[in-house]
Amino acid sequence: MIGAGVFTSLGFQLIDIQSAPVIMMLWLVGGVSALCGALSYAELGAALPRSGGEYHFLTEIYHPSAGFISGWVSATVGFAAPTALAALTFGNYLNSSGLGVDPLWLATIAIAALTAAHCTTHRHSGDTQTGFTLLKLLLIVLFSAAALTLSPAEQHAPFVLDDEATALLGSGAFAVSLIYVNYAYSGWNAATYISGELAAPQRSLPWVLGISTAVVAALYCLLNFVFLAVAPMEAMAGKVEVGVIAAEFAFGPRLGTLMGLLLALLLISTISAMILAGPRVLHRIGQDYPRFTPLARENRDGIPVTAILLQSGIALAFLWTASFEQILVFSGTTMALNTFVTVLGLFILRWRQPHLPRPFRVTLYPVTPLLFLGITGWTLTYVVLQRPVEAIISGAIVVSGGGFYWLVRPAKRLDL
Repeated sequence: MIGAGVFTSLGFQLIDIQSAPVIMMLWLVGGVSALCGALSYAELGAALPRSGGEYHFLTEIYHPSAGFISGWVSATVGFAAPTALAALTFGNYLNSSGLGVDPLWLATIAIAALTAAHCTTHRHSGDTQTGFTLLKLLLIVLFSAAALTLSPAEQHAPFVLDDEATALLGSGAFAVSLIYVNYAYSGWNAATYISGELAAPQRSLPWVLGISTAVVAALYCLLNFVFLAVAPMEAMAGKVEVGVIAAEFAFGPRLGTLMGLLLALLLISTISAMILAGPRVLHRIGQDYPRFTPLARENRDGIPVTAILLQSGIALAFLWTASFEQILVFSGTTMALNTFVTVLGLFILRWRQPHLPRPFRVTLYPVTPLLFLGITGWTLTYVVLQRPVEAIISGAIVVSGGGFYWLVRPAKRLDL
């Protein structure tokens, strides 16, 4: 979860919202939404414990075409685009340390190296992800503590909620900025993509989703508080490398450059997580659709190598052809639509199959999923109104997935 979004999106939010408490409220609302979504997915994952995430859920709840479209979205946008964005952010942060290498090439090398690591064995793949995740958590805590301790005493952003700031809370700017925040939180659902490879997923999945999402929400609020406390908003507005800018104001140019290098290392974990989880969707498509059988191929250790290589190839294509901000908005919009339809399916599944064994039931049902649907639906509405180009691109991806399904659909659904 912790990746390019939290280290880049603040700069885009500050273009329209110049209020520290409103920015903090964005991250709090995003965290609540992500936690509600994670708890909803926990029930779905416990009731339908098979790898594939939304692809599996929507296939079972709605129709194989809905699952295929979701898998199409996950393969083309949900994982490949964030992989490219995280890699490009990694390249920019690393290059800011004075390395003098084109960020595109640094991003390409990162994707290629991690793809190779995840094409070996489960042990090597898991160890890679665990090591980078622990490093990431440690560096975030150390950076935050050091920045608040060593930076000049004066706060650059006043944390006072006045009348003008209060008016922003219900504005279109707030709703559209939530897309950046929700993008930063994307990944809370990643565990459901590999639930079939977890030990006792019905028992472990709710804890994995709930605890991890709550921890990340706390870290995101801490990081953005630090950024706003140590650096002036005008210096970060419209900038991608907000972490480096905040570090330079907190520690000075030299130590700021060093922190930029350390923050770049954090993004390796995000790239690794996307390469680990995303190809499981393509793997499931290969199992369910005969024309995509090559995607179901595994190595001797059960790793879906073909699917991993294909997704990494798509990520590299995004990396070398697309614009950063536009990809961030339309991919965030498309993923939000995907999760919206999935959480809505929780109500449909309870209605259609009330006696289905549910080892975990979402806390405070139906308030929790309804809160997620309300926040996400409100955000999507404002994106359509204020960012129509990105909304059209998002819709085109969904429609193309539906058209592709009718071209390749099997005569009947396979029961595997």
